[in-house]
Amino acid sequence: MKVLLDSNIILHKETHATVDQIIDVLYDFLNKAKCTKCIHPTTLARLYRNLPKETSERFNTKTNNYEKLSPTVPIPEQVKMVSAKIDIDENDKTDTLLLNELFCEKVDILISDNKKIQIKAALLGIEDRVFSIDSFLEMIASEHSELVDYKVLAVKQSYFRDIDLNDPFFDSLKEDYSGFEEWFTKKADRKAYVTYNKNQLLSFLFLKIEDSDECYDDISPIFKPKKRLKVGTFKVVGNGVRLGERFMKIIFDNAVVNEVEEIYVTIFNGREEQKRLISLLEDWGFYEYGAKGGHGELVYVRNFSKCFDIENPKKTFPFIPTNTNVFLVPIYPDYHTELLPDSFLRTESPLDYVENEPYRNALSKVYISRSIHRNIKRGDVIIFYRTASLGKSAYYTSVITTIGIIEEKIDNIKSEANFIEKARKRSIFTEERLKDFWNYNSYNRPFLIKFLSAYSFQLGNRINRQKLLDLGILTGERAEMRGLKQITNEQFQIILREAKVDERVIVH
Repeated sequence: MKVLLDSNIILHKETHATVDQIIDVLYDFLNKAKCTKCIHPTTLARLYRNLPKETSERFNTKTNNYEKLSPTVPIPEQVKMVSAKIDIDENDKTDTLLLNELFCEKVDILISDNKKIQIKAALLGIEDRVFSIDSFLEMIASEHSELVDYKVLAVKQSYFRDIDLNDPFFDSLKEDYSGFEEWFTKKADRKAYVTYNKNQLLSFLFLKIEDSDECYDDISPIFKPKKRLKVGTFKVVGNGVRLGERFMKIIFDNAVVNEVEEIYVTIFNGREEQKRLISLLEDWGFYEYGAKGGHGELVYVRNFSKCFDIENPKKTFPFIPTNTNVFLVPIYPDYHTELLPDSFLRTESPLDYVENEPYRNALSKVYISRSIHRNIKRGDVIIFYRTASLGKSAYYTSVITTIGIIEEKIDNIKSEANFIEKARKRSIFTEERLKDFWNYNSYNRPFLIKFLSAYSFQLGNRINRQKLLDLGILTGERAEMRGLKQITNEQFQIILREAKVDERVIVH
């Protein structure tokens, strides 16, 4: 696979004394997967232009590790039109030249965290071949599980006193926050969410509930009185298993349980890791509100009042609407285990809270369907119906387990290659499995449903087939659950009531 890396990634890797951990992980994965790392001549020019002579000479040796591309000319009209519409400065135009190599199929994929590049890629119809660092790591981890030497990545709660402050993970936090070590030591009896790999920290999350009488004199504009959840410290090292989304789920779960009106986080915007975190926060509805103190620390806020954004359900996740279309969706037990494991926050002792499977981390997922009825759209609700366990009665082992919210339906897929491109960023399946899905029935090709896993019914409250029949939600007709089955809003309300769904996440 030929992989083109954007300028910022190469610059950081080859010229910084201290390399961002996620970039080290990226290069490790690229090497293990035997990918060809490509560099564009404009990237080389940009790098040499900003380096002193002695550094340039050292860097010249390092560039031998890359395949140097010859620029594609002339630039196609489509690319020129997108550039004219989006590009503002020379850096934007340089990024477009990288996209041009992808558009002209000189490389297989482009890796970039630049949002403008991703916007331009969508306009050119090549967005499925542009990966962020995180999404590339996810894809490689899925395709080449043998390359991932940390099969278990447990998210757990630990007391501050049990976390090693000397772990290199904390170095950037110590540099950015004066007094961080003293603050950390004072929190000895508080708890934080952490993950480890080989005894080294990969992620850290500290949360704090603040009541409406909290003082915010150092935040401008000053906050109005509200009950809030403060994301006190939040850092995640990219690793291919979607820990960022897992931690967003933990944040939202805590916000629901504590019935807060708002969530906020304070963060600097200097390091690449901070910019990636801000991008993640913005994806899930946070916006820049103001500043804290006078040292450049930004304040990002997420409204957590009960509402639903049908155009962008991520912005109001995990709230579930009751006035959109609702569908029951069948899923086999084997696939269910992989796609929809129960990931609800437990409320026992913090030391008992452990999630061991990497695939549990994602909130945004892809379901592959062959349903004849395909009238599903963004903002609709799906309820997953796990079919009967092998050799057991469907009346008692077929159950509804999970509520999802539709982000996108991807239909009219033209080819096997196109299907794989569109599925692999979020699918739990390898490329070979995806090929099997595509070729199973040439008369009824599959389509993709991108959804947010919003709510898992609690054990003991999952309604089985027998009860669904008794409630009149299923009719018992032959092949009733072969594809998408639309139910009424009234029937959905019955399910919510009978399954004792938490009213705090329901928007009536």
